[in-house]
Amino acid sequence: MHILIVGTGYVGLVTGACFAEMGHTVTCLDIDENKILQLQQGKVPIFEPGLNELVKRNLEQKRLRFTTNYQQAVESSIVCFIAVPTPSKSDGSCDISFVETAARHVAKYMNGYKIIVNKSTVPVGTANRVAEVIREERGNSVLFDVVSNPEFLKEGAAVQDCLKPDRILIGSSSQKAIDIMKEIYAPFTLNHDRLLVMDTLSAEMTKYAANAMLALRISFMNEIAEVCKKVGANVNEIRKGIGSDSRIGYSFLYPGVGYGGSCFPKDVRALIAVAKNVGCDPLILQATDEVNEKQKQMMGKKILGYFASRGGVKNKTIGIWGLSFKPDTDDMREAPSLVLIEALLEAGAHLRLFDPVSIPKAKTLLKNSPHITWCESEFQAAQGSDAIALLTEWKQFRLVDFQLVKKEMKGIAFFDGRNQYKPLDMKEKGFDYISIGVPDQLQTSKWP
Repeated sequence: MHILIVGTGYVGLVTGACFAEMGHTVTCLDIDENKILQLQQGKVPIFEPGLNELVKRNLEQKRLRFTTNYQQAVESSIVCFIAVPTPSKSDGSCDISFVETAARHVAKYMNGYKIIVNKSTVPVGTANRVAEVIREERGNSVLFDVVSNPEFLKEGAAVQDCLKPDRILIGSSSQKAIDIMKEIYAPFTLNHDRLLVMDTLSAEMTKYAANAMLALRISFMNEIAEVCKKVGANVNEIRKGIGSDSRIGYSFLYPGVGYGGSCFPKDVRALIAVAKNVGCDPLILQATDEVNEKQKQMMGKKILGYFASRGGVKNKTIGIWGLSFKPDTDDMREAPSLVLIEALLEAGAHLRLFDPVSIPKAKTLLKNSPHITWCESEFQAAQGSDAIALLTEWKQFRLVDFQLVKKEMKGIAFFDGRNQYKPLDMKEKGFDYISIGVPDQLQTSKWP
């Protein structure tokens, strides 16, 4: 089937490449000419495991192409997926102007029946708004259906999530559109039927509710971790205890430095705005966001507290391991590392930063500073450091030669923002080890 994907970000590019891998003929469109030129040459502008190979293979086999030409792309496609950004407005609500613009461009060149599919994460009612936009542009001169088909891709595992989805949501009341969407997704559901059909409003709400639930679990565990620290309990044991309950499970129960990325922060705030707009008082959603913002500041407070009795953090050197908001991605959007870096620079610290893949993007977000040194390994980041803070749990940090790390360091403080290591082991290795939600007797002393 001939498919158009409007937008070549994480969602659009991964979805387009996976559709092509399953045998569809896919055109990916973007208004960024430089990005399209790179993609035409097989250069993928984002880091996502497996995506490079997928794009190159399907380019060579001519099932995947990239363009900036709306007319040709729309006219040759039966189904047009909209996968453009939906950023937050200043009040936290979702900006769908890019979706509306894409819909107008698609409408302009529709030469027959088309299915317009909202793949972007959008507020409840956006499918109806897209239909209005198309009618505003073309009146009753064209036949079309608008479908809601939200994505459920995890950055760092997006290719596998797309090729082997937990579920596929189709929001539509048109049987013709539903049948065509089922045909598109048939190669993805050979083992068992993962496809759920519902109305567009419910499909749009499902996406927001799913992300809000996952964000809530993270914020809940971070709040529990703070209580654990105060009462002397170990959050690492609590996580195992509650996760073993089949009604709860283990996923998203890891305390840390807060969630980031392009989805959870934006979608929680957008759902808060939706709820308020219809007269609801979203107390749990608001608390989820507030706890997360507080958690992002927690590591900075721990480091400042540790050095308060050691002459302060000014002119101290802090090595930071991991900058992206999660491992296996170079995405720096709303990354907790940015909050910590800003706090430490403001306090006068010198920083040695390392991340396996996200340094190029981090450099575009952080202003040039004589207090920042960009490093090529975790060991280089440790050189001369008074402390190390681990913020992103990259696999290469799991089994580190800590004797070598300690030799490189000037100080002995290690702040574990992901609870990757065993407190007593780190203590025996000679570190002042400070993690999250772990009682003082298992760590070095009573740090904040």
